[in-house]
Amino acid sequence: MERYVLAGGCFWCLDAVYRSLTGVKDVTSVYTGGSTSHPTYESVCAGGTGHAEAVVVEFDPEVIPRQVILDAFFTLHDPTQLNRQGNDVGEQYRSAMFYADEDQRAAFEEARDRAAEWWTGDIVTSIEPVGDIHVAEDYHQDFFAKNPGQGYCNAVALPKVVKVRNSFSAYAR
Repeated sequence: MERYVLAGGCFWCLDAVYRSLTGVKDVTSVYTGGSTSHPTYESVCAGGTGHAEAVVVEFDPEVIPRQVILDAFFTLHDPTQLNRQGNDVGEQYRSAMFYADEDQRAAFEEARDRAAEWWTGDIVTSIEPVGDIHVAEDYHQDFFAKNPGQGYCNAVALPKVVKVRNSFSAYAR
């Protein structure tokens, strides 16, 4: 198993998308990239913690290639928007990839370069070493599946799930 730590807007969307792909064994919503030692949803949303809403994606590269995990990341959010995704605004919604080692850093840079060919405008996704990871509150875990009628899930997360499933149909569950 391998793990990638990725941030691209609200973690509910990333969680929903990655859970829809074969070979993804687990997704955990987390806060990372900041300086606060015990962030909460309220403190991260208020700003000033430096943390991003992110996910830890645990996957089997024998089932789903690393490149698919990373290309799905650049498909599900707009990496040209600085510190926002749509109406979600703030550094907690930034586009970022947090690497564990130099191999991951290189893979993330290659994926960012590939994505630059698909998007107009500059890619603003940061690539940073992973620091402390703080697991988000229980109610954020697998939020989309637990709240199928929730407005945000239907209006924002579901279209992203559909887009990635259509783009990577060979890996859709």
